[in-house]
Amino acid sequence: MNHEDSKKTPDGAPFDRSGSQDSLDELSMDDYWKELENIHETRGNNHEEQEALVVKEPDEGELEEEWLKEAGLSNLFESTDDSLESMVFLSTLTRTQKAAVEKRVETVTQTMRKKNKQYQIPDVRDIFRLQCDSKGKVGDGSEPSTVRTYENKNETQDEAKGPKFSLGTDEQMSPLEDSRLSETAINLEISFSEQAANLKDSSVGKMCKGGGDDTLLPNFRLPKDKTGTTKIGDLAPQDMKKVYSLALIELTALYDILGTEFKQQKAAKIKTKDSGLFGVPLSVLLEQDQKKVPGTKTPLIFQKLISQIEESTLETEGLLRIPGVAARVKSLCQELEAKFYEGTFNWENVKQHDAASLLKLFIRELPQPLLTVEYLKAFQDVQNLPTKKQQLQALNLLVLLLPEANRDTLKVLLEFLQRVIEHRDKNKMTLKNVAMVMAPNLFTFRGFGSKTIEQSEFVMAAGTANVMRFMIQYQKLLWTIPKFIVDQVRKQNTESQKKEKKDKAMKKLLKKMAYDREKHEKQDKTPNDADVPQGVIRVQAPHLSKVSMAIQLTEELKAGDIVARFLSQKSGNVQTLKKEEVFLYEIGGNIGERCLDDDTYMNDLYQLNPNAEWVIKSKNS
Repeated sequence: MNHEDSKKTPDGAPFDRSGSQDSLDELSMDDYWKELENIHETRGNNHEEQEALVVKEPDEGELEEEWLKEAGLSNLFESTDDSLESMVFLSTLTRTQKAAVEKRVETVTQTMRKKNKQYQIPDVRDIFRLQCDSKGKVGDGSEPSTVRTYENKNETQDEAKGPKFSLGTDEQMSPLEDSRLSETAINLEISFSEQAANLKDSSVGKMCKGGGDDTLLPNFRLPKDKTGTTKIGDLAPQDMKKVYSLALIELTALYDILGTEFKQQKAAKIKTKDSGLFGVPLSVLLEQDQKKVPGTKTPLIFQKLISQIEESTLETEGLLRIPGVAARVKSLCQELEAKFYEGTFNWENVKQHDAASLLKLFIRELPQPLLTVEYLKAFQDVQNLPTKKQQLQALNLLVLLLPEANRDTLKVLLEFLQRVIEHRDKNKMTLKNVAMVMAPNLFTFRGFGSKTIEQSEFVMAAGTANVMRFMIQYQKLLWTIPKFIVDQVRKQNTESQKKEKKDKAMKKLLKKMAYDREKHEKQDKTPNDADVPQGVIRVQAPHLSKVSMAIQLTEELKAGDIVARFLSQKSGNVQTLKKEEVFLYEIGGNIGERCLDDDTYMNDLYQLNPNAEWVIKSKNS
């Protein structure tokens, strides 16, 4: 592949990084095209070419119907008994999120009417109006999408006593105030799409583009959340399912506000290998590997290739950029397939550049891309969003949408790439160079057709490399679950609990059972909890101590302080455990289960979830 715009350096020529910025840019782009040539060359010599995935092109109605299913709202157009559950879910959405749902339901409704479906599809706007009517609001439809939070002045007395959830409204903060607060602070308390809507017509919503040197990337940071930062992996599966639905709706709302098309891709099923190492689906690899190493979250071959590269020094010049010898890489690939799981493969024969080539081969030969068929285009389209902050917000939501195996593998890869960059003074691999080399391996997916890739290569090259830069540079931020989404999960749980209580009250048998159970629980709790005064929590640590500990809350008491108190006891299992192995958990109340970071201020969290139980345990127990 010859790219005239790409200036090539002679093979073996030393790389001079002391030149002008222009020469650095040209050299960086050259890294991209060379990597793409290596990929095409490898695939061209591969006689066992797999059948490419065929991406379906559904009509718009089918696309939006699939979107509603993914968002957990299929019962809006299917006959199910979960309409009340949907109403609970819809009641927690922000204005912009509701608008995104309305838009998709309207499209599905029109499509089904054209197809002469026999049953009537409810208008989602009517459902929103019904919610307002049931809470004493005016139901004239003048504000069908207005967000109602617990901070409204029209709260009922019961709600006023409850915890405060801020889901994002126009009243939160003016665009100018928000911009003055900090251009580099990522506000996780207000919905991203609400922030974008506020900025859209204001003078502060300026374009913020720029490539060039690594230093031009803003030093984005997360302001401290006193109720604790929530990372992916901190929440229980039932709450993560809600996070997925909310992230999908929020991302769609953000793209809607910013005028960027968001469409999930759908790939036809193809035959894939059900064993082996390369070209095997991640789920199959993990199923194989978990039989050998229970609990492993990323493929063993992937882990081993990274450790093999790191065993040699990361200071090797051109690491990841200089390819291994093609014939040797192919031979090693075949040998690994035959001997890896037997444990007879001789790793001493694998040179560092060969291991790096095998790592990149593993990533790009996945039958479905690491960033998934569904969201690969959405990842690419991040480059089209107006500001760097919005690009980062979109990437945060996209990471939340990835399947767990893809997300875990991507995290390990990005952490490894960061370690490579930390040795840039020696290996000459800056953030920009690493991004240029890795982007083709993550973004040039055969399933989308080679012609499309060829036609858009020049446009895609800089864009996808820029997205790659963002993922590496801001990886710690990307694995954070925004507070506004966690608050929406809390509100969903609270509303669901209210619904469950009403359902129980309607059935005498269940009411009697509930009464008997509550009476029994009160008897059990009397010895420990009857005399717990206000402002005191009781913390249990079943793996550390048989006795729970009463803790007096203060303004400055943090979760880490409570863990330290238990670990300071010289008894039982405490002596064998380290502080980094155990965490304080918030369990029940308005959350399923949440692992707390050590800097969580307990009094603030107690105000948010007064009915929770507090348990110290390890993350895997």
